[in-house]
Amino acid sequence: MSKTHYITEEGLQKLRQELEYLKSVERPEISRQIAEARDKGDLSENAEYDAAKDAQGLLEMRISKLESMVANARVIDESKIDLSKIQILSKVKLKNLATKKIMEYTLVAETEANLKENKLSVGTPIAKALMGHKKGETVDVNIPAGKLKLEILDISI
Repeated sequence: MSKTHYITEEGLQKLRQELEYLKSVERPEISRQIAEARDKGDLSENAEYDAAKDAQGLLEMRISKLESMVANARVIDESKIDLSKIQILSKVKLKNLATKKIMEYTLVAETEANLKENKLSVGTPIAKALMGHKKGETVDVNIPAGKLKLEILDISI
């Protein structure tokens, strides 16, 4: 049974675009490379053929994964997000109580995570620890480098 992927409309569009690109551009290119390598003769000693077949296998695996993700995607309606507690798509303002540093993150699906844009995957230790907590609460987070103590300053969209 496949896992449901909660995602934004924008994230779903990106997945669909990547899937379309892989099917319409990458797949024909690899097929062409395989045919070209096959035309060179003995396949048992043809490194180009082996490399193209390996690339084809990886591409088909990626296509299959993307198709599964798109098929099992559930678009999150931002208008129905409860701002009283942290959940996926919540924008959270946090204060690291040890360093007094203020941080802001938006909790997103794993496929949309991007730290440069302050988009934190819900699968990370920080996001997992924050889920369900409310503004004003202090949360202890176990990370590989030790423990963090974070205060939730604000929750928004």
